[in-house]
Amino acid sequence: MAPQDALLGWDDLANAEAYEAFTRSFPMYDTTSRDLARRAHLDNAEVAVDLCGGAGATARALLDLLPDHARVVSLDAAAAMQEVGRRTLTDPRLTWITAPAEQLGDHLAPGSVDAVVCNSALWKTDTPAVCAAAARVLRPQGRFVFNIGGGFAGVRHPDEETSARPSLNTLIRQVAETDHGYTAPPGPKEPKLPLETITHHLNHAGLYVIDAEVTAQHSTMAEKKAWLSIPLFARPEGDFTHEQRLRILNAAYARTTPDARTVTSWLVVTAERPKAAA
Repeated sequence: MAPQDALLGWDDLANAEAYEAFTRSFPMYDTTSRDLARRAHLDNAEVAVDLCGGAGATARALLDLLPDHARVVSLDAAAAMQEVGRRTLTDPRLTWITAPAEQLGDHLAPGSVDAVVCNSALWKTDTPAVCAAAARVLRPQGRFVFNIGGGFAGVRHPDEETSARPSLNTLIRQVAETDHGYTAPPGPKEPKLPLETITHHLNHAGLYVIDAEVTAQHSTMAEKKAWLSIPLFARPEGDFTHEQRLRILNAAYARTTPDARTVTSWLVVTAERPKAAA
């Protein structure tokens, strides 16, 4: 999740419950979590960290791939997310720690972790501090595996490039502009975390990129609608109540086909702590 000064909404119980229900009803988080867990090479791991772990969707994927004796630490700054996660994810190999991602190194011993995995959250953190914290806790040849949304990384997968269908977010903005006098704020001129920037942060922390891949996440308009129905993610931004946002969402969704395929781009990065010198 985000640093403490940007936590508003994440630590709200209603948001946490809606978020966790979404992760169980739709494949988006399960798919990305299992992809990251696979890249972490957990066959012989003893300890893995689910960083910015929320209600535990990625922890569940890590537990499925780890050896039976291994354990997972799920760290997140939002206590409400973890409260909801504890209700359904009761594996004794899982430990919950409530703390910001930047403080990972305060809770685990240096060189004690085989893999740190962060799903859909790194751009919301103080990224250089998180890279340093991950490097501190990783063992030699331990992996830091994470993904960055295509817009934040400045990448687009070819599948997204060839998709002629407007996104649900685009339709929401159109409805809001036409029916509610909404004016969208100007978007960022430059991506927040392109590969060049993230590589710099990783190298400065003593980690090195061993793989970077632009992937395409295929979904449906129905799944996107469910996602945007969660208060935390509802659009448009600005002076709207949640009820107003839901009406705008429903009007935008009415212009789509529920099972129409959608494509979202991700930059998936695998970094590693170097092997100790002989």
